[in-house]
Amino acid sequence: MEIMNTNIQQKEQLSIGEVAERSGLSVHSLRFYEREGLLLSTRITRDGGGRRRYSESDVEWLYICTRLRASGMPIAQIRRFAELVRSGPGNEYERLAILKEHQQQVINQMEELNDCLKVITFKANVYEQHLNRNEPEQTWENQRFSALNTDGEKLSE
Repeated sequence: MEIMNTNIQQKEQLSIGEVAERSGLSVHSLRFYEREGLLLSTRITRDGGGRRRYSESDVEWLYICTRLRASGMPIAQIRRFAELVRSGPGNEYERLAILKEHQQQVINQMEELNDCLKVITFKANVYEQHLNRNEPEQTWENQRFSALNTDGEKLSE
């Protein structure tokens, strides 16, 4: 019975290649995350041949880490968050503070990107209108554009 449980446990563990495929990270990136202390496990388990073995919870944690990183959270902040989670209960307010601070930064980024998108959309529309009227030379030179309001409407021309 003990041998059967070991086999089941080994089947539940994933190779670095399997985790790379499931997470979208490269093998090199996975090693980087491990080396930088971004994973919940301080040491990834290894099989008899010394190959890394990951658990489902490692994959789930990697998803959180990659979302934090993709949204601009610095590595040092992700590391601190991971350290807090690893240390267990008692620091939930500090974890929450990290997440709330980053949440506000993401909201600010999204607002800035929305403003950028409005300008880009406006300019693309100008080009389309001029090209549809066969007036490509008037797409920029003869247009006076200063700003858009928050609804994407021209404020002045």
